[in-house]
Parts: sequence; C-alpha cells; structure tokens
Amino acid sequence: MPADPQRSVTSKPTRGAGTSAVEVRRSPRRSRTVSAYREGDRTIVLIPARMSEAEERRWVGVMLDKLAAQENRSVLGDRELTERALRLSEQYFEGRARPGSVRWVTNQNTRWGSCTPSEGSIRLSHRLQGMPEYVVDYVLLHELAHLLVPGHGPRFWRLLEAYPRTERARGYLEGVVAAARLPQLPAAREE
Repeated sequence: MPADPQRSVTSKPTRGAGTSAVEVRRSPRRSRTVSAYREGDRTIVLIPARMSEAEERRWVGVMLDKLAAQENRSVLGDRELTERALRLSEQYFEGRARPGSVRWVTNQNTRWGSCTPSEGSIRLSHRLQGMPEYVVDYVLLHELAHLLVPGHGPRFWRLLEAYPRTERARGYLEGVVAAARLPQLPAAREE
C-alpha cells in the first residue's frame, strides 16, 4: 500500500524540547493557516498541501518555538529552575558549572540575568517568564558560564558556542529590547 501523500515522514525535531518526533500533515483544504499541537511525545504540524519543502521546514520551526513558548508559560519554580540549570551544565559544560542557587527575581529590569560567582548564585529576570524555552536556556547558560569564566572575553564566548541556539536567542532578546523602545501607538478611539 503506498504511503499517504498528504503526510510527511516523521522525523526528529530540529528545535524545541519535550518531543521526540514531528509529523507534518498536509491538507488540500487548508489554504493559508498553519497549526500545531502535541499528541503524546509527538508534535503534529498541519500545513497547506501547496507549501514547498523550504516553507514546511520554516513553519515547523516556527510552530515548535510557539508551542515551547506556550508550554514555558507555566512558570518554573526556583527548584525546577535550579534542576534545569544543572541539566544544562551537564549537557554543555560537562557539569563543571555548579550553581549554589538559581532563582527568579523581579528587581532586574535592565538585565536578563546576573551571577555572583563567589556565592554561586544565579538570578534570572522575571521578564524571561513566558519566553521560548531556548531563550531561557541561553540566559541560564550565559550565567552558568560566568561561574567558570568571569567577564565576557573570548574564553567566555567559546564556552557558549557549545549551545547551538546562542545567536538565535541573542537575536530574540535584542528584538524584545528594540520593540520596547518603539513609540507606543495611541489607542484606537471607540466611536
């Protein structure tokens, strides 16, 4: 029996966390919209049948990021944040960065995070809550790297090269900062 031409082959996701496979379903009835949802350990992405493979790849990435951001909105507590930092340290720094504490704070409005290496403490701005998981992971890794290398010299940035989404996360954060500087449009008047 031939494979269903409206389904792509299930594959490992290129980004996002928490899923083991992505299945793309093409529909001739779908003209413009793209949607995605989780089904167990699989992510289902629904796209129009006419989309090219390049558009499919782009939209799969966009939808994985969107789902991850929605899932990340259920705010991690400080204990879960510490556990996440330890996992990231194991994965990217061979477990060498060992924070004493990792917690959310509400008094950092001009920084995304901070680290006091002498105490081993890491603090993340509450403004990160609800951002995509890869962005929070980048900020955690950035602060973990400071436990190993003070300052932002070449050795520090070499450490962060291990995280494949460093540039993308930095771009996301730069976009958030730039958007905050945009002039606020006056609210539309109700007539």
